[in-house]
Amino acid sequence: VALPVSAGAYPVQAPQELSDVVVGLEPNPAYLIGPRSDVLVWNRAAARLLGEPTRAPDGAANLLWWLFTEPGPHGLGSSDTARSTLARFRAEHARRYGDPAFVSLIGSLLRESPRFWELWWRHEVLDAQLGTKLLEHQQLGPLTLHHLQSIPTSRPDLRLTQFVPADAATRAALARA
Repeated sequence: VALPVSAGAYPVQAPQELSDVVVGLEPNPAYLIGPRSDVLVWNRAAARLLGEPTRAPDGAANLLWWLFTEPGPHGLGSSDTARSTLARFRAEHARRYGDPAFVSLIGSLLRESPRFWELWWRHEVLDAQLGTKLLEHQQLGPLTLHHLQSIPTSRPDLRLTQFVPADAATRAALARA
């Protein structure tokens, strides 16, 4: 089986137009990640709903590092979210096999997270995400959210994740937040 063609250099900062989109999606939670699952921009609604992602050892705010090394629920069914985030990361890693930033992050996660270690060797790959998540938020109570991860056509190396209320109760709870 041939490896995918290398994708080359990728953005490590949010392009201004996409940063503006993420911020403009308020009051709905949204964020933008790069191929390594580094968080490039995270809006205030995402921070209120999910908290703030932590930084990997190299200093980059990283969704995988946050999901696999930090205690706490991280909202949105963190176990399933962590697994699917890793599966999408693996697809990006295949396009950038040997990239030092990917290798470093993977090595750190393998050392720091038994759950990452377990899932890494399953070799699961996932490219797209669309669905509904149930969240038991500490302050807001039960929430039901539709989520979509999309690929901006102008920046195909990036992933934009958006959440919207799936019912009236969630819409009302988020309006109070």
